Amino acid sequence: MLPITFDKIAEEGFCPVRNLLAQVTGKWKILILLALEDEALRFGAIKRVIDDITQRVLTENLRGLERDGYLTRTVFAGPPVAVSYELTAMGQDLVTHIKPLIFWANEIIPEVKENRNRYDDANK
Repeated sequence: MLPITFDKIAEEGFCPVRNLLAQVTGKWKILILLALEDEALRFGAIKRVIDDITQRVLTENLRGLERDGYLTRTVFAGPPVAVSYELTAMGQDLVTHIKPLIFWANEIIPEVKENRNRYDDANK
């Protein structure tokens, strides 16, 4: 079995699996990483790509990803001042590991929908 547990509560924050999953598995962070896969983007461009994310949530998630080292934030002096976000090498590496899951999800979603409908019909 993979090492997904810890011995003491004090060690909980040091479990690499739990730590990583807590930081990058939210739907917004994954979408941000995927949006930045091919090129650096400004805040507004990221927001347009993701569409249904609020400014506050986007800002919080960008800060978290920057803090963990998955992306960099570059400020260009204006006028007007421009801010650009770009994946680091670690961020690019993470995206290469996430993409197979995304591809799999796209392939399997029709079956998941069918299973949900069958379950819902049986449990009315």
